[in-house]
Amino acid sequence: MIEAWRWFGPHDPVALDHIRQAGATAIVNALHELKPGTVWTQKQVAERKNLIETTPANRTPLTWSIVESIPVPDDVKRLGAGAKESIEGWITSMEAVAACDIKTICYNFMPVVDWTRTDLDAELPTGATCMRFDADRFAAFELFILQRPGVEKDYTLEQRERAKKTFDRFTQDDIDYLTMVIASALPGSTTDPLTIPGFRDKLEAYAAIDATVLRKHLAEFLAAVTPRAEELGVKLTLHPDDPPRPLFGLPRVASTAADYQALFDAVPSEANGMCFCTGSLGVRADNDLVAMAEHFAPRIHFVHLRATKREEDGSFYESDHLDGDVDMVGVISALWAEDRKRGGHTIPFRPDHGHRMLDDLHKTVTPGYAGIGRLKGLGELRGIMRAVERYT
Repeated sequence: MIEAWRWFGPHDPVALDHIRQAGATAIVNALHELKPGTVWTQKQVAERKNLIETTPANRTPLTWSIVESIPVPDDVKRLGAGAKESIEGWITSMEAVAACDIKTICYNFMPVVDWTRTDLDAELPTGATCMRFDADRFAAFELFILQRPGVEKDYTLEQRERAKKTFDRFTQDDIDYLTMVIASALPGSTTDPLTIPGFRDKLEAYAAIDATVLRKHLAEFLAAVTPRAEELGVKLTLHPDDPPRPLFGLPRVASTAADYQALFDAVPSEANGMCFCTGSLGVRADNDLVAMAEHFAPRIHFVHLRATKREEDGSFYESDHLDGDVDMVGVISALWAEDRKRGGHTIPFRPDHGHRMLDDLHKTVTPGYAGIGRLKGLGELRGIMRAVERYT
């Protein structure tokens, strides 16, 4: 397998030399400075590739191997094949990437909001911090800050009462922080930052779209883009919903094995693949990650390895990479077996997220992507892989 590292570009606090020191050689990057829906040009992609791959003297070479992500425009999610201009623009961006010999593209199909948390620096017993999704804080946001119409029906009386107690303890700073974390687009997000009124307007635009319709629109999008992806030799990898369940009354269609199977049945193209994110999928107790890795192995072209720890009320937090609710040894063993079938060193993976710890506690970091926590995670994952390689 190929050790990769997500890099957010020239302004990332983690420099390219830091990635070299971590031991990764494949870079996961995107043109994050461009607004979602902007069509990428070959010139823009080539300039970023040149920045990444121009190796200073006596330095380890790096390769921009994966694009994460080319954002899927909002109207594609709402209109499917009807968003013809946006789909054609997405294909143009894919062509620009492929022209620069980058052949793996990650994307997601989450409507309105991308990955969602309520806390970016929840303190752990070690003194390090992690990202967390707190069910009561999220419910307080929905019920009393966003005030989504009809939201009460999605919560039990007990959940609403806990949320009210949580909200009553909020200061204005707490409200502002929670709104920023949920609505303002986390790093790497493929959706636009939202104000509370804008958030409500976006939700209203999806009022008539259920899971069946959203899944249909995803299939129509892929039916339009995969023929060109096949011609270009590009593998498209759909990232799971994060968290893998409906939020804000919106449907989610990449949360379970059944979701992915339905997608592959609808669009059987070899270009239609999966980004296997253990942290996102692991939030659901009914997702058997080892079985999914084995079943979908031929479709897995990119891997995010991290672990989450579930709590009884639906909360979860980012655990150490080898702890939490993910059988990381079993998952890596399944992925390693597939990688060997392909000849070895074919499946890129990256240590996804990481605790904020040591010196990073006192520095400006990208939430979820502090250097030291990911370095620790990569070291742990590398140890498993060496053991699997030796003893299987």
